[in-house]
Amino acid sequence: MTNTSLTPILRTQADVEQLWRTLMQPLGWSRRAWWFALVGPDDHPLRQLGEFEDLPPQLPPEEVAQAARLWRGLLDEVLPGGRVALLICRPGRGGPTIVDRDTAAAVYDACREAAVPLEVIHLATDEDVWPLPADEVLSRGA
Repeated sequence: MTNTSLTPILRTQADVEQLWRTLMQPLGWSRRAWWFALVGPDDHPLRQLGEFEDLPPQLPPEEVAQAARLWRGLLDEVLPGGRVALLICRPGRGGPTIVDRDTAAAVYDACREAAVPLEVIHLATDEDVWPLPADEVLSRGA
């Protein structure tokens, strides 16, 4: 028998947000990091998470592109037909900043270039978790 509480189903942005809220408690960050999960075509994330740690506020575009290429390779090798869920973490209070939105926009662009299917990116600060939908962060530059 499958224990569904250990294998969440990620079909909506709210499902992804709940995953991050559950996994990242208690909130509070001493450094910037990106956490990511690979999500299968069956909408179940793998149990292992990946982390890029000790990041600067903004990565150079080539490093964001390298992350997208890494995810493309992982999906091809480990989870064909899957997608990536990403949580951007940073210390501090308050909601998404311009830097947070620019970071999310860079990731969306790089993932589009690398053909990486991506869930709605989320941001975790010391006090809450917020969605950063592509249509909102990408339209800022238009």
